[in-house]
Amino acid sequence: MEWLHRAVNDICGPDPQAMYEAQFRLPGAWLLSEERRPTDGRPARVTSQLLVGAGDQIHLEARYAPNGLRQFRASYHQNTGTDRPEPRLLAIASGDCTIHSGRTLRSEGPIWRYLDQLDSDLSTVRWTETLQAPWPLGRDTGGVRVGLVDTGLAYDLPIFRTRLARDAQGVPLGYDFWDLDPHPYDGDVARGPFLPIRHGTAVASVIALEAPDAALVPFRFPRPDMARMGDLVRAAQAADVRILAMPLGSNDPDDWTAFADAIAGTDILAIISAGNNGRDIDQNPIWPAALGLGNALVVTSSDARGRVADGSNWGVNTVDIMLPAENVPVVDFRGAKGVTSGTSFAVPRLAALAARILTREPDLSVEELKARIASHAITSPFASEPSVAVGWIPNPTTSLE
Repeated sequence: MEWLHRAVNDICGPDPQAMYEAQFRLPGAWLLSEERRPTDGRPARVTSQLLVGAGDQIHLEARYAPNGLRQFRASYHQNTGTDRPEPRLLAIASGDCTIHSGRTLRSEGPIWRYLDQLDSDLSTVRWTETLQAPWPLGRDTGGVRVGLVDTGLAYDLPIFRTRLARDAQGVPLGYDFWDLDPHPYDGDVARGPFLPIRHGTAVASVIALEAPDAALVPFRFPRPDMARMGDLVRAAQAADVRILAMPLGSNDPDDWTAFADAIAGTDILAIISAGNNGRDIDQNPIWPAALGLGNALVVTSSDARGRVADGSNWGVNTVDIMLPAENVPVVDFRGAKGVTSGTSFAVPRLAALAARILTREPDLSVEELKARIASHAITSPFASEPSVAVGWIPNPTTSLE
């Protein structure tokens, strides 16, 4: 904590060059690296790493607005004898370099991990978030198995405890292909270990709400090494997954080579997000939507009238289905109810429809399942402005009634 206060007091300031020079004056610290990301010739974000103490590190991040410093972050990473120091404590300061909050990571036993939100004193806990938990006890209910490839799942929430696919011993199926462990708890930590993005739980809640007989198989996607997507598909096959919901994508086709090789020819229907870039992905593709897989459907979000929703992607050759996914009811990682929008939430709505079809007709092949789904699509009232290949499903929850 002392190092963080010293970093904020001695280095934080409105001028990037002055902060850079101040790092060399911090007693007992050595600058390891610095990176500046400019916008219009001016730095928008400056990050650096300092070596302090016995192999510990302080990571600094300054974020700028057009009128000056917007936020300053300093985090302490402890040397534990491993290849990389472990993150312990984060201080967050406002543009005037006053600490207003913090975060700390802690573990209890081999599985439980928590993120504590702290007051400005960096010790008083405001609230606590779960980062990893043991699987809940239960039994397999025998429903159609839907795999979810996302940031993971807060599987300890009541809404999911009875909706997890399990093996013969009652152990839930699923895997964390990011951390390579059997507990795929919700959290994308690409922007930092103290600031996880929670996405998968809200997506999964749509499947739980709209296909209550389906059994979920959560997979945390392998952001550090997307070649593991091949292993993920093989794990889904081994778990008898029939539908693989994939509300994610990127601009790099190389991210999806292993996935494309593994999914081709399987009896799994992949339901893929068209993305939220507000563009025609026939002309400016994203992946895996642009792979053109025979056992996949690409879905985008519409408004209630049958037009592509603001910010959602389209493509008459690349995108198959459009359905309403604006202001969709969800449950977030805390168990709180809310609403959210976008093509990420078109994916679970279509996956839920596919699961309900398979519940009625479990022996359908992938091609037959795609045909059943397509039979529920109609021509959009705005057909003069074609946006998808197959059509619009105005209300996927009532399509089988």
